[in-house]
Amino acid sequence: MTDQGSQTVRLNSADNVIVARKDFPAGFAIAGEGVTTLAEVPAGHKVATQAVSNGDAIRKYDQIIGFASADIAVGDHVHTHNCNFADFERDYAFSQDVRDSGLLPDTERATFQGYVRPNGQVGTRNYVAIVSTVNCSATVCKRIAAAFEGDALSNYPNVDGVFAVTHAMGCGAGGADNHAQMQRVMWGYISHANCAGVLLIGLGCEGNQISFLLDAYGLKAGDNFQHMTIQDTGGTRKTIEEGVDRIKAMLPLANGFSRQTVSAEHISMALQCGGSDAYSGITANPAMGAAVDLIVRNGGTGILSETPEIYGAEHLLTRRAVSKEVGEKLIERIHWWEDYTTKNGAEMNNNPSPGNKAGGLTTILEKSLGAAAKGGTTNLVDVYKYAEKVTKKGFVFMDSPGYDPASITGQVASGANVVCFSTGRGSVFGYKPAPSIKLATNSTMYNRMSEDMDVNCGAIIDEDVSVAEMGQRIYDLVLRVASGEKSKSEELGFGDNEFIPWQIGPYL
Repeated sequence: MTDQGSQTVRLNSADNVIVARKDFPAGFAIAGEGVTTLAEVPAGHKVATQAVSNGDAIRKYDQIIGFASADIAVGDHVHTHNCNFADFERDYAFSQDVRDSGLLPDTERATFQGYVRPNGQVGTRNYVAIVSTVNCSATVCKRIAAAFEGDALSNYPNVDGVFAVTHAMGCGAGGADNHAQMQRVMWGYISHANCAGVLLIGLGCEGNQISFLLDAYGLKAGDNFQHMTIQDTGGTRKTIEEGVDRIKAMLPLANGFSRQTVSAEHISMALQCGGSDAYSGITANPAMGAAVDLIVRNGGTGILSETPEIYGAEHLLTRRAVSKEVGEKLIERIHWWEDYTTKNGAEMNNNPSPGNKAGGLTTILEKSLGAAAKGGTTNLVDVYKYAEKVTKKGFVFMDSPGYDPASITGQVASGANVVCFSTGRGSVFGYKPAPSIKLATNSTMYNRMSEDMDVNCGAIIDEDVSVAEMGQRIYDLVLRVASGEKSKSEELGFGDNEFIPWQIGPYL
């Protein structure tokens, strides 16, 4: 990446476009490139530095991001009016770039202050969760949680809170795959390391039966896991009263956990981006990738997801797959999404969103290349289904939609105990029980929304901070947040409304 006189960014010498760092009027002479703009070019958008004929490839990051839909002259603004998505052959080169991850010995790994559970899992927070199996029990769950607001937890200083996990599903959703997926999500939250206690509440007649979940995962009620249904308990009022009593019984047990020094190998970080702009792939996402490399080096885990948002960049991940089998698992998921979108009358290039395009992203190929940077540079050690428990340490991929709440629901269910989320347009977001760290891709948005943003990765452009240094800052913050420091999202009270399991089957 080169900075041309603080006016533009060139990401690779082979690229035929550069990125504007400020609004350019028509007729603006760009220093260092010998290019004069032929039209207005907004900040974050692309300027052609070479003539590109209709149908030829447009390159950024030394990768294809689209194809010219008209002849493009030197100095033209390159965007949706003259650049289209089109499929092209990718060389997957399975495992070609596999390398030593530089895993540190146990004695040299970083540490943080975490909650050690009896099964050996380590949490970064200490919550009690009330989980609804179906939308019909959502109101009851919220009413029980409301009983523990204000000063209700003053005698339990080690408990971060009591929160309700509610959603719009659980009954009337057809398909065996969808049912199994919903059960994985439920199991993931019940067994999450950040939850010291869980109360599971159903209506009683729903499709997502508690008994099915208990049988599927061998669950049994105990001091820190209880379950009940509204119908068997005797209705709304009785269930709320009974639920409050059961949570009260769990609180002393939850308060018995205290933070202790543990290895950073217990960090499992969900990698996300939302409200992206053209700077996402230049600043925050590569910096997040550098932080992931440090987490992996210390024995931890980074979970990349949002399968439609790595479309067109999957060949960069297959090169890092530890085996052809792992690489092919990723490609199988890509093909599944191609089939899924076709069946539903959609296409993979429906993404980027209008906000992404306003920020300078033109095609899914361009967005995906920037999004994939969140995964750093280490080996891809495995690929998982949505909400499947992640059992491998290192950099992994979990299949999910690009819709952030649904994607993170799956990542948290898979075991992520921290979320790292980059944004260029300014997404506001939190995700109980995992703390969420927000990375701003540009200084303009950071200064406007500093109460919501934890890190200004725009300093990579504006202050010549290296990607590696910014990655170190993010990594250090992850360890502090994992040890109890509140993120901006937590300070603002986010995290109660973002639980959205991915619905893949029809409502019947």
